[in-house]
Order: sequence, then structure tokens, then C-alpha cells
Amino acid sequence: MRVFRLTRRKYAESLSGKGAALFANRWNSKGTEIVYSSESRALAMAEVAVHLPNGLIPADYVMLEIQLPTSVTIPTLSASKLPDRWQVHPPGVHTQQLGDAFILESKSLALRVPSAVVPGDHNVLINPFHRDFKKVKIVDISDFPFDERLFNPR
Repeated sequence: MRVFRLTRRKYAESLSGKGAALFANRWNSKGTEIVYSSESRALAMAEVAVHLPNGLIPADYVMLEIQLPTSVTIPTLSASKLPDRWQVHPPGVHTQQLGDAFILESKSLALRVPSAVVPGDHNVLINPFHRDFKKVKIVDISDFPFDERLFNPR
């Protein structure tokens, strides 16, 4: 499976999850290392864009194309299994606990989760501690110029 990750250039070579661990996010508590990715470039962009200030057009982002090993099964967490309002911002502890458990249990390399930003689309969480993580490969890194209309609407 190919997944995508939009990140600042200086972090492009690192799939450690250490950046996510600095903060509590949708699918992890502060201190839990996890790698966020998306099933499409468009979703990866949307997931980043919602956190950027209006009017600021970032110039140092790159899109990573990541190959997950085809030999692994990637379970899906259904939105129907989540509590009402799971997608609110800031995120609640329930989804963070689910992501933390995914990392700690280490049953699978990746977990497909619903996007809170684009209903019906999915992100893919990657466990940097799973035994198959060494098989995860960055296959492409390309500049990602944001369309200025996203940040300067008419």
C-alpha cells in the first residue's frame, strides 16, 4: 500500500514519530510516537492545511510517498465504532487512547482511521516500533507548493 505524508523539508527523511510525540494529537497522547500518513496526497494536504494560519503560504513543505509492505494486513477502525463528536477540535482523549493502544499493543504495523477533516476519507497511522517498520520505505520526496488560493480566499 502507498500512503502520503506532507511535512516540512527538514523532517522529510525521518519517519520516527518523535514529532507527533511532542503534542497530544487526534490519535496519540503527548509522549506517544506515531507516524501519521494519508491514503491520498489531497487528504495529506488537507490534514496539514487546517493547522496553518490564514494568509501564511508555507514554502518548505514536501510530499512523501511511502510504501508499506504488501505482506502486512492493515486493519480499519470504523467511524461507526467511535463516539459521537469524535472529530471535534481539539481532539478528545478517546481517540488518543485508541492510537496509544495501537502503538503499545503493536499487533499491526499500520491502522487505517477515519479522517476528521475529510469525512469518508482515511488516514493511516504507522507504528514505528512494530517489527515490520524496517520494511517501510520512502519511495519519493517531492516539493509541494501550496496553491495560494487556499490561504487567500476572495
